[in-house]
Amino acid sequence: MQSFSYLVKSEIIDNLYSFEKANAAVMGILKVAKGFGNDGIALMTENEKTAEFLANHLNKICGHTAVSIKNMRKSEKSNLFTVSVDNESDRVFVLNYFKVKDKRLLENDLPKKRYIPSLIAGIFLACGSIIDPNKEYHIEFVMPSLELCNDLGLILIDYFSILAKHTERKNTNIVYIKESENIEDMLTLMGASKASLEIMNVKILKDVRNKINRAVNCDNANIEKSLKAAERQIEDIELIERTIGFASLSENLREIAEVRYNNPDYNLKELGLALNPPISRSGANHRLERIKKAADEIRQKKAEKSK
Repeated sequence: MQSFSYLVKSEIIDNLYSFEKANAAVMGILKVAKGFGNDGIALMTENEKTAEFLANHLNKICGHTAVSIKNMRKSEKSNLFTVSVDNESDRVFVLNYFKVKDKRLLENDLPKKRYIPSLIAGIFLACGSIIDPNKEYHIEFVMPSLELCNDLGLILIDYFSILAKHTERKNTNIVYIKESENIEDMLTLMGASKASLEIMNVKILKDVRNKINRAVNCDNANIEKSLKAAERQIEDIELIERTIGFASLSENLREIAEVRYNNPDYNLKELGLALNPPISRSGANHRLERIKKAADEIRQKKAEKSK
């Protein structure tokens, strides 16, 4: 089963359908690649589709097969692909093509504004990942330098009002977002609108589950409260029966005392409906309060005698 991050990258690549978008995405990939200079142009990635996309587009630009892909298997379940431009003349051509001076994302180096989302998409393809939203909301870019972290953060906030944060982990600089709304915006921006909708659906399902759990917890709390109240009422009834007897109670109180004693799980509404004639919830509560008052008077008299 493919990871959510893999599916997002596949959707992004599928939507880089124009040459201009692909150009911007490849620029983004190269800006954060392991090597991007006269001495070497290389990207290491575990995502085969990203490796193939980069190689295919660079080959189109160069007009021949200038790029090699090597699979350095990490384990039985994991691959590591190295995409590299091996010939120096091809590297010079690619560098001149993208007019790259250094590995920064400065304003003068950016493509036209409408293609900046594709640039960000390329950066995500090269060094980004996203956690399955069923587990938590988290998207991040593991950047090769603090300067690139700052550059990406400024692009996101200045152009798209998306606030990203920075942290360090094992000597690497990371740009990350945890707010689900910002993650949805990021995915839509990069061309992964289906994945964005998936997060919205997950949020809706989580919200429904939470509401159901709250309702169940509330019902359980009310049931527990009703049972405890019924226990106290039965104690009052038994005390009255042992001491002054039911004959001391009015007919109305005797009737509700018998119904309560035989039905400890009834709530006030059910108690009222079980009487003949039926009475309201407040009426049932009033009669039980009178029984409680009678039981408290008995307890008080016992306490006075014991002094």
